[in-house]
This record gives sequence, C-alpha cells and structure tokens, in this order.
Amino acid sequence: MSDLSLPDDAPARAIARRVVAARALRGFADGFVSLLLPAHLLERGFSPFEIGVIATATLLGSGVLTLVVGLHGWRWRTRVLLLAACALMAATGAGLAVLRDFWPLLLLAFVGTLNPSGGDVSVFVPIEHALLARSVTARERTAAFARYSVGGTLGAAIGSLAAVLPALAAPRLGVSLATAIQWMFGLYVLVALGVAALYRGLPLPDARASAEERPAPLGPSRRRVFTLAALFSLDAFGGGFVVQSMVALWLFERYHLSLAAAGTLFFWTGLLAAVSFLVAARIAARIGLVRTMVFTHLPANVCLLAIPFCDDVTVVMVLLFVRAALSQMDVPTRSSYVMAIVTPPERPAAASVTAVPRSLAAAASPALAGWLLGLGTFGWPLVAGGVLKIVYDVLLLAMFHRIRPPEEGGAEPAPGLRGRPGRS
Repeated sequence: MSDLSLPDDAPARAIARRVVAARALRGFADGFVSLLLPAHLLERGFSPFEIGVIATATLLGSGVLTLVVGLHGWRWRTRVLLLAACALMAATGAGLAVLRDFWPLLLLAFVGTLNPSGGDVSVFVPIEHALLARSVTARERTAAFARYSVGGTLGAAIGSLAAVLPALAAPRLGVSLATAIQWMFGLYVLVALGVAALYRGLPLPDARASAEERPAPLGPSRRRVFTLAALFSLDAFGGGFVVQSMVALWLFERYHLSLAAAGTLFFWTGLLAAVSFLVAARIAARIGLVRTMVFTHLPANVCLLAIPFCDDVTVVMVLLFVRAALSQMDVPTRSSYVMAIVTPPERPAAASVTAVPRSLAAAASPALAGWLLGLGTFGWPLVAGGVLKIVYDVLLLAMFHRIRPPEEGGAEPAPGLRGRPGRS
C-alpha cells in the first residue's frame, strides 16, 4: 500500500466520503447475506453444526487474507488492493448463487468475503482504516470512524430488512424460496461492482511521498499492538458465539421466528447501533476512548447473559434492543484508539494485526455455538459470549486506562519509543 500517503492537495474529505459510502454498501450486502445464508442452508437440510462450521470458515478465511494484506499490502497500490477485494466479493456472490453442496460452500466461505456477523470482518478493514485515519486530523479521527461505523451499520440494518424480500417475492412470482434467495446473492455481486466504482475514484499516489510517510510493518508500537490484539481476540472469541447468523438461527429454532420478523428485528437493532456510534464520539470526547469502550460494553453484555433465561420473545427482543444501543459503541472508539497510539506508517499493519486475531478467534466460536444449539435451544452460546466479553472489558480497562491518545493529552507516538501497556 505504498500510495497511502495522499498528496497534500488531495480532497481528503471526499476520500473519507468514498470510504464511508463503500463501507455502507458492503454493510448492506453483509446485512442480508448474514440472515439469508442460515435460512438458505436450513432450507437445503444443513444441520446447525454444519451452518456453524461454514460461519467459522468465513471468519477464518477472512482473518488469513486480512493478515496477508495488512503485513504485505505495502507492496501494491491501495486502489489495486481494494479493486481486487471487490472482485473477490463479486466472485463470492456468484458462487453462492450456484453452489449447493457442503464442501464447495465451505471452500467458498473460506476464500470469499462472506460475513456472518453483519459487522465488518474483511480484507477491506486494514486498507480502509489507514486511508480514513490519514484523511482527517487527530481531533476529527474518532468522529470520522463513528461516521464510518454508522455507514456500515445503517447499511447492514437496511440489508437485514431487505432479507425479507425473498419471502415476499417467492409466492408472488411463483418461484421457490431457494430461488428467490439465489437472486439476492446476485444482488451481492451488483453491490461489489458498486463498491469497485467508488474505489476507482481514489486519487493516484504521490510519487514524491517520503519513505517515512509510507506504510511499514510494526516497529515502535509492536508491544502495545500485540497486547491489544490479544485482548480483542478474547472479545471476538466471545462475540463469535453471538454473530448475527447464529443469533438468527437460535431465534428460528427456539421461538420459530419467521425470516420477515428476524429481518425486521435486526433492522431496528442495526439502526440503534448506528445511532450509538454518533453518541460514542461525544462520550469519548468527555471521558476518553478506553472508558467509553468499557463502560458501554459491560451493561450490554449483562443483557446478553440475561436473554437465554427469558421465555417471552418480547422480553428477548427488548434486551436485544438495549444491547444493540450499547454494545457497538466500542467499534469506532476502538478503531480510533488503535490508529491514535501507533505511528502513522504503522497504521495499516496495526489495523491488520488487531483485526486478524479477532477474526481468527471468532472463527472457532460459531461452530461451537452450532454444536451447543444442536444439543438444545436454551441459549448457551449467548451465556458463553456474555461471560467472555465481560472478562475482556475488565482486562482492557486495567491494562490500557493510562495509555491515552494525543487528543486526550497523551504523548504522540514517536519512532524508537517502545509502547508499553500501563504507561502513558
């Protein structure tokens, strides 16, 4: 990604808008696929365990590819990498539309861009984060990542609502539900082409950019980035038990929720999460990034723990709404924090190294969640996810509350300065 250092006269705000718009389009595609995929596989006779294994393969494959891009992507231009990722996304949609058997679908899940979470776990992450961080000032960074997260989550919410289209269209058009779902996978291909069109408009690299401005592997910030990666992995392992596809599967199995009801539910939870991103930026300006991450995450995880003990589906939905309003506030603040406590050349590698272990750790959980759901419908995956995520919150606050970004009065990361957790 040797062209991430943008020219001084580049329209930085326009670049940021392109990144946010692309994130929103990808979120839309992820939103309907994360719901349609388990419904599609159930329709074809796949067991909950097999669905969980496929979800695991998507996260594992995304993690491997994201790590490769984050650590070695500096060898290629940013625009080339983004367009290649869009091509892979289009190929994934085409594969979903034609493949039927377990093993081909498992392979597609591993090498493609499927996202069972409705959030953003993909090869796009390290490139977009570094590009976005460079296009704004330090004080604007958290707000920029909040807008980025809002775009993705609003897109995912609308995508969740769009997941009801096959159920509505199938009887009116006289086709099977499976056929109608296949058409939605074709829409996934069209979205990939739309994202590619946005990224074709990125500026060309500045040949005069100095070596110091160019992306590089981790150096002075290695220790703090690796520590954060380990903590984020614990959170992601817990979150993997409750990715959107698995929560939807639990609702289908325990409460016999229809696809239309599930799509509507996840639309509103996505909308609440999107609003919370904007609130998170304001809270972070008052109490700091780390405290915002922890103090909003903890009550959300308490709600998660309570859900399996509720017999009334209405109470379950209320708890899901409360959790949605709180649990995602750490998304823009976490991204902003990682970009703030490393040197600018390290940002693509830092984004990758903190994102990839999350993806790999989350990869193991859906298969375990599917196995647990196969044993019964109590909701043990939600309990496991809630406990693990609470442990993460406590550890994050204990280890990083003293490491502050520059806008909070912390020291600017400097080359040669070893970042150590627990020191400001």
